[in-house]
This record gives sequence, structure tokens and C-alpha cells, in this order.
Amino acid sequence: MVVQAYILIQTDVGKAAEVAREIAQVKGVTLAEDVTGPYDVIVRAEARNVDELGKLVVSKVQNLEGITRTLTCPVVHI
Repeated sequence: MVVQAYILIQTDVGKAAEVAREIAQVKGVTLAEDVTGPYDVIVRAEARNVDELGKLVVSKVQNLEGITRTLTCPVVHI
């Protein structure tokens, strides 16, 4: 079973569109959109397991230029 999550991202001022374009190219990201509100970009991502999801967030997403903070929200099926 695949683990899916939403990653809520805050960026430097004026960087949301650029970050969304760059992050959309990351393997495991299925959707990336710049939005308004307390977060600047919302990403939908998937990985084989929670460990792989963590690696995706820490090593690929958080290393992109312009990102100041992330909040990862795993999808649950109740």
C-alpha cells in the first residue's frame, strides 16, 4: 500500500510559483500548486512507506531554494 501525504509549504516572499514549478518535478510528487493563505504551496506526494515519505520530504523537498518551512500531513483511511 502506498503512503500519501499533503505537504504544506511556506516560502520566501515572491517564491511560491517558482517553488511549485520546481517541486512538481520531484519524483513522488503528484501535485504541486501555489495557493493563498498561511501556506504558499500545497503538495500531494506518495511513497512506498513512511520512511520513504520522510526521505522525500527531508532530502528533496526541504532542500529546494526558497522553502522556509514544511508541514507534512499523511493521508489516513478511517
